Amino acid sequence: MSTATLDTTTSERAAETPVMLAVSYLRVSTREQAERGGTEEGFSIPAQREANARKVDELGARIVREFIDAGESARSADRDGLQDMLAFIAASRVQFCIVHKLDRLARNRADDVKIHEALISAGVTLVSATESIDQTPSGMLLHGIMSSIAEFYSRNLATEVTKGLSQKAAQGGTPMRAPVGYLNVRRTDEQGREVRTVKVDPERAPLIAWAFEQYAKGEGSVTALLRDLTARGLVSVPSPKRPSKPLGKNALYRVLTNPYYAGVIRYKGALHPGAHEPIVEPALFDQVQSLLKARNAHATRHVQHAHHLKGLLHCGTCGSRMLLDFATNPRGTTYAYFVCSGRAAKKTDCTRRAVPVQVAERLVADFYANITISEGDYRHLAAEVDAAFDKRNAGKDQEFADLTANRARLEAESDKLLAAHFADAIDLPTLKRHQDRIRAGLANIEQRLREHDEQHVGGRAFLHDSLRLLTDAHRAYAHSDDGSRRLANQAFYTRLEITEDEQLRPLLAEPFATIVHEAAEGKEAKQEHSTSSDVAGSRKTHWVGRAGLEPATGGL
Repeated sequence: MSTATLDTTTSERAAETPVMLAVSYLRVSTREQAERGGTEEGFSIPAQREANARKVDELGARIVREFIDAGESARSADRDGLQDMLAFIAASRVQFCIVHKLDRLARNRADDVKIHEALISAGVTLVSATESIDQTPSGMLLHGIMSSIAEFYSRNLATEVTKGLSQKAAQGGTPMRAPVGYLNVRRTDEQGREVRTVKVDPERAPLIAWAFEQYAKGEGSVTALLRDLTARGLVSVPSPKRPSKPLGKNALYRVLTNPYYAGVIRYKGALHPGAHEPIVEPALFDQVQSLLKARNAHATRHVQHAHHLKGLLHCGTCGSRMLLDFATNPRGTTYAYFVCSGRAAKKTDCTRRAVPVQVAERLVADFYANITISEGDYRHLAAEVDAAFDKRNAGKDQEFADLTANRARLEAESDKLLAAHFADAIDLPTLKRHQDRIRAGLANIEQRLREHDEQHVGGRAFLHDSLRLLTDAHRAYAHSDDGSRRLANQAFYTRLEITEDEQLRPLLAEPFATIVHEAAEGKEAKQEHSTSSDVAGSRKTHWVGRAGLEPATGGL
């Protein structure tokens, strides 16, 4: 066969080889990111697109569809672009789903698992353009750890936002959407900064004031007052997604009990003097509260009993919360039980029997043995955490060095300016103008350095502490008092279900769910590898099948 014929045959075979197909998913969290720089897509989306394209080239595949969520948080999987992508994958022959980073896809472990299961069911491999994840045990372990890290960052950001809103409320600002009777407005101060504040709604505020005055007379009910207000034209403030509509009874009740109208901000259970203009006098507001309390005095009041499992236990049959109840026998002996609230209130058809408190306590205490990890597991997972953080922080070292150098430069410039002023080289107004600029720059640098420390040092320490807690979980719980046990249950679990046959079906909180799950998978993979050379038909021992890190109930 000639060389030309051989080349032709090779080309024909290459042409016949099917090209692998891929979809590319891009996301930014805020609308500001999506429009940054005055462009239609901002800066992040094109950068992600370029990185995904390079990764597809490495795989020898071709992108057939691109899906974008611009200004969508990854804390929820209910995103148009993501849902469209999953639907497209399910109906097409795609081999790869390319993301820039795992946190572009999901920032909580539960959504990450669901999305990954949907991809696996469609025969699609998830590929990160910047992270080394694959279907090997090590790759899956890294995937789980990176998902937990992403969730930590997301929750930490939410904590910081809440902290800022609490500070705003303490200073008299309004950290939430203004209630009906007020309007949220934006204005620009003398320095050109945007200030978000509230003002009295000239259309609705008089109706709100009239409502308080009418109810204070004690002549009518909330229902009658609502009817009169609706007739007078009181409707909610419209939004881009919701038109105006009359208030409901519950909404009016919230109006009458909201101290905001008397100039007081209620936020996170605390009261703060507000900087906004009150619509009603405090004395009138207090009079309305007294009337409301008097009319609700006949409502049934339940005695509150404290127990370290209250609020966490749910019925494994219908899912309703289980309530603490007491029964007394003819001899005067009182017994404590957990009962299904759905059955007790006849809201469900549940036939779940009551569970003695001692049985529930034993089930929870015994389960701590199932989630406790060994010292060897701790060292292995701690090393994986460090490796993941080191890789994530690799690109931040230069940024940290630049910030530190810039801080030193500004401090040196400040010293020189001060020396020049003392030497009468510059006047006081010039010194003040430059020092204000330097102070603003230093404040910004210090803020970014603090964020760097909180995100990278704090995040690493958080996961190490979580791992260490799991090595001592069973012993610590057994020797704790009720208050400490309640704190432990709230930290380790989001939900505990007791089944009809009195078995515990738990839902671990993050990051403990990921740690226990990945430790179990890693151990199982290692066990399977160690027995892979056995003769055909030999019996393999699966590590998670034993009573160990993952419970036999399959609740995780």
